[in-house]
Amino acid sequence: MHEMAITQSVVDAVCEHAAGRTVHSVTVEVGMLCAVVPDAMRFCFDLAAEGTVADGARLDIVELPGSAHCRGCGADSPLTDLIVLCRHCGSADVAVVSGLDLRIRSMEVSTACAQPVDAETTPR
Repeated sequence: MHEMAITQSVVDAVCEHAAGRTVHSVTVEVGMLCAVVPDAMRFCFDLAAEGTVADGARLDIVELPGSAHCRGCGADSPLTDLIVLCRHCGSADVAVVSGLDLRIRSMEVSTACAQPVDAETTPR
């Protein structure tokens, strides 16, 4: 299951950018053509985050559709898999333009609270 390695990389990046603050949620964009199963990634996230500042965080996954552009006729078409032929002219001269993405879109972290003032040591 390659989702574990991918999810571990996501958790590592999130924890690094959190800089010690508690992570409450992470939003990841996953292209429908990148061969990552969202449910498997959700399962792996809980395991990878265990014992880190992201432990208990919610993972939100936004699935991005695939699309292609035909160099022959110029048509843009939606894609559901990587077997790519232009739906308009049948050409195989097609460029995948979206759907292979996997990126961390955002994360919600706690903010540091002000330290309490020690009344006995604060000058008056």
